[in-house]
Amino acid sequence: MLSLNATPMEKGTVLIVGSGGREHAISLQLAKSASVADIHVAPGNAGTSMVGSNHEVALEDIDGLCELAVRIGADLVIIGPEAPLVAGLADRLRQQGINCFGPNAEGALLEGSKQYAKSIMRRLGVPTAGSVMVTENSQIDSALGGFSKPWVIKRDGLAAGKGVTVTENIADARDAVKRAIETDGKVLIEEFLPGEEASILVLMDESGFSILPSSQDHKRLNDGDTGPNTGGMGAYAPAPVVTNMVMDRVISRIVEPMHEFLSGGSGPYRGCLYIGLMIDDCDPKVVEFNVRLGDPETQVTLPLVQSDLGLLFMAVSEGKLSDFKLDVSKKHAATIVLASEGYPDKPIKGRIVSGISFEEDGTAAIIHHAGTRLDGDLVVSSGGRVLSVTGISDTLEGAINGAYSRISKVSMEGGHYRQDIGHKALET
Repeated sequence: MLSLNATPMEKGTVLIVGSGGREHAISLQLAKSASVADIHVAPGNAGTSMVGSNHEVALEDIDGLCELAVRIGADLVIIGPEAPLVAGLADRLRQQGINCFGPNAEGALLEGSKQYAKSIMRRLGVPTAGSVMVTENSQIDSALGGFSKPWVIKRDGLAAGKGVTVTENIADARDAVKRAIETDGKVLIEEFLPGEEASILVLMDESGFSILPSSQDHKRLNDGDTGPNTGGMGAYAPAPVVTNMVMDRVISRIVEPMHEFLSGGSGPYRGCLYIGLMIDDCDPKVVEFNVRLGDPETQVTLPLVQSDLGLLFMAVSEGKLSDFKLDVSKKHAATIVLASEGYPDKPIKGRIVSGISFEEDGTAAIIHHAGTRLDGDLVVSSGGRVLSVTGISDTLEGAINGAYSRISKVSMEGGHYRQDIGHKALET
């Protein structure tokens, strides 16, 4: 069984819930863990099937996931995506006495409702953009008139990282608001924040918190941060924009008040709090909270963790994070995402992906599968973001070059990846 006090012979069984690049990255890191014997993934992808055992249980099948955890004798369940967390999977598992890395449904509301998250930030004095909630079409013009362009329109609920519209066109803004009202009954119109984005992943339980290396995601589909928003087209870590001064302010103004708040309620927050930041002149403000490890941020942060990941996640699940010493490499990492033709709106699936080596030892670059499945001996695309390639080096330039060198050998009809991941950092 996984335990901080376990002998080297005591190894545990881990179930990872999810099917993306984040979950493959977690599985690869757990495979190096001396505390982990068996890795199971539900539903998983082609990459996770090479690391552990995949199980065809849908993310929305909360009963099925709980039954699977019991059947395999899971000592720890790691929940990757947001939807099962919002649906209360962590609550159900803990009721059955199963340790879980991921917050309860109450904590997951921080991502499940942007309106709720804004209310908490206002209550705690956490710096963020001004906003207004709109529920009727008759309110649209007045609400938009309260903000300078560009207008930022955010769906209130879960949208897989693609529920944000930023536009300077008033007609497009009105249309985005109307569509969101039709879909969700409400929509958030927000002040535009200038500056540079960064992501902070905070592992948290009631005993304390630990911060993983800062990173910067690239959310737009195309080079130069153009095109539609996506789930993320690449990332690098650490992010130079997060200076020591910025990190000190993030901790004192955001992490500490959120930790105090989340340590109360119906149950302590045990998992990862993702903080999406906009940083302008060393002044960090919260763009959004997510309640899980980010994707693709996980692909560049976890390979830098030198501690036993199984023991780390188990410590969080048991409320014993303060007893664990987090050891992080001083290296740099960069990941490039390969997306399907038509992504993000209507990705074309079923195309053969070649140029992939299954001997992923992480020495030069790591391939993280996302939207992939096995068709016999072939790897075939099954989603919008198909895979990512992560380079690791002593320098950021070396990590970026390593990732691009490896992804250039991957081939898929209609495949697309950005050519400028990390270039902003190299130019500073």
